[in-house]
Amino acid sequence: MGKRRLLAGLAATLAATSLAVGPGAAAEAHGAQPEQYKRVGYFIQWGIYGRQYYVKNLETSGQAARLTHINYAFGNVDASGKCDSADPWADYQRPVSAEESVDGVADAAGQTLNGNFNQLAKLKKLHPGLKVLMSLGGWSFSANFSNAALTDESRKALVKSCIDTFYATGVFDGFDFDWEWPGSEGNPGNVIRPEDKQNFTLLAAEFRKQLGKKATLTAFLPAAPAKIDAGFEADKIFKYLDFGTVQGYDFHGTWEPTTNQQSALFVPRKAPTTPDFSGATSLKAWADRGAPKRALVLGIPYYGQGWTGVTNANKGLFQPATGPATGTWLGPTEDYKVLATLPQQGYKVYHDLQAGHAWLFNGTTFWTFDDPIVVAQKGVYIRLAGYGGAMVWSLDGDDANGTLTKTIYATLH
Repeated sequence: MGKRRLLAGLAATLAATSLAVGPGAAAEAHGAQPEQYKRVGYFIQWGIYGRQYYVKNLETSGQAARLTHINYAFGNVDASGKCDSADPWADYQRPVSAEESVDGVADAAGQTLNGNFNQLAKLKKLHPGLKVLMSLGGWSFSANFSNAALTDESRKALVKSCIDTFYATGVFDGFDFDWEWPGSEGNPGNVIRPEDKQNFTLLAAEFRKQLGKKATLTAFLPAAPAKIDAGFEADKIFKYLDFGTVQGYDFHGTWEPTTNQQSALFVPRKAPTTPDFSGATSLKAWADRGAPKRALVLGIPYYGQGWTGVTNANKGLFQPATGPATGTWLGPTEDYKVLATLPQQGYKVYHDLQAGHAWLFNGTTFWTFDDPIVVAQKGVYIRLAGYGGAMVWSLDGDDANGTLTKTIYATLH
């Protein structure tokens, strides 16, 4: 049954892709021999605490062997406009035991580089083609980007400090901008200016100038057209960026009173929101504004959004709920590795194979998530539509066997 459903999902994606991009474009993308697809995963520095997810897990799960890039989340831009470690203990101070070490060797007393940074360096020795980027900002650390990018002097100072703080360690191959968001609202308290849009481009140019051509430079990009238009010169920034990862999740969530998809590939039929978000429309929004399709990488969630007190109709989809479900770590979200076990606890898995999304429902609680069928559909779409690859937030959400990451690799290598 699983294989038949996967084939049905892939067939639906093939049909939808031909309608979305046209048979000529799909055939051209399918027949071409493009540069390597990007397979990007975010590793969260705080995962070593409660989650007990270490750099070593990237190796034991088989994920490291199947990724092209790891984005280390996050580096901070402080109030002075300089790069700073958000957690020095996790980053480079914490002595790592032999049990938790990538190569089984404990950190020695007195060595200059410990923590996650040293483990990432060890991981790169095992996988010489793997690139590791320091991701700057994120939802919690984007408050000072606008000030740091405001003038030529401030941009030069920021870039120099980032190079001195992170790039000079020899661990990182470049940087990922995760400025959420230039020119529009993000975390409350963030500084926002209309000129952020031009200053983002100028900041990217300054990073490229100081880093040179060999370093990798990427950015995390929003799905919403309003945020794209407010904060990004889509037809200019890829002169400096190697690629951009487009948010392919959080399209809907428990800030809304009705269950919905959070990461569908295409807008579902009878969707209650018009216009609606999807992975395909988000990528197209960037391409329509001048971004090169091969430089656009689709974000895929390794977590789900959940509602409870859901009306038992339509298999739980598009139904009113009394409130958010409860996840293990962060409010109404739950890791894929946990959601994958729910069918053994009375939940049923449902798929909209035409739209490319899945959900779990037990008559009361509803979780929207990506399973291997959905991830495979997205990989096929990326290939046929001519885009550049897939990104995941975040690697700790996968199961111990790296099932979702292996699915991405199977479709995008």
